[in-house]
Amino acid sequence: MEIKGLAVIYNNLSYMMWGNFPGGIFLTLLMSFAAIIVSTLLGIFAGVGLTVLKGTVRYLLIGILGFLRAIPVIMLIFWTYFLLPVLLNVDVPAIATVIFALSLIGAAYIGHSVHAGMIAVAKEQWQAAFSLGLTKKQVILVIILPQALKMMLPSFVNQWVSLIKDTSLAYIVGVAEFTFIATQVNNRSMVYPTEIFLFVIIVYFIICALLDFAVSILPKCRAFRFK
Repeated sequence: MEIKGLAVIYNNLSYMMWGNFPGGIFLTLLMSFAAIIVSTLLGIFAGVGLTVLKGTVRYLLIGILGFLRAIPVIMLIFWTYFLLPVLLNVDVPAIATVIFALSLIGAAYIGHSVHAGMIAVAKEQWQAAFSLGLTKKQVILVIILPQALKMMLPSFVNQWVSLIKDTSLAYIVGVAEFTFIATQVNNRSMVYPTEIFLFVIIVYFIICALLDFAVSILPKCRAFRFK
């Protein structure tokens, strides 16, 4: 990197961190965290549904999840930005529509991961739990789901990382997240795109690496261990 390129980054660091608050790196982290939480919760419900539901309802759920997985993320963001205000008859902030779209996409993938984890648990464990008089709900919540979630954690991390990167697509509806702000800085300087966008890459790498590290130490935590 040239010294002048580093100076451009340093001089605009506060703006890239916060933007016109909320914005920049802060907004990227905010949208990522919200999308991860919502998509994981929805995905768990969807995964349980795929496992226990039967008949028409199950096929409907499969169709919905398949539809969401087939839609390009940028298109879903675009649609939700224009459709949600019409459906709800209220003004919906652009940030909320992005989080909503990313949550739906993430939930579709996580749902299939949860389903795969649940059916991977030995059938004998289901049978043993039922023989002890546990209800189906108790078997799922106490016996099956904890094991499935632990097995599928690496798959979850992959999807969470994808959600973090997909926040950069929020530019299509004018959300001033990190990449959007970095583009503004680049447009003002015009001569240091390599340095500016290399900085963007490094920041995204650090965010994703920290997430991966945090999740990697979870199995070592006593509270996370399933006995």
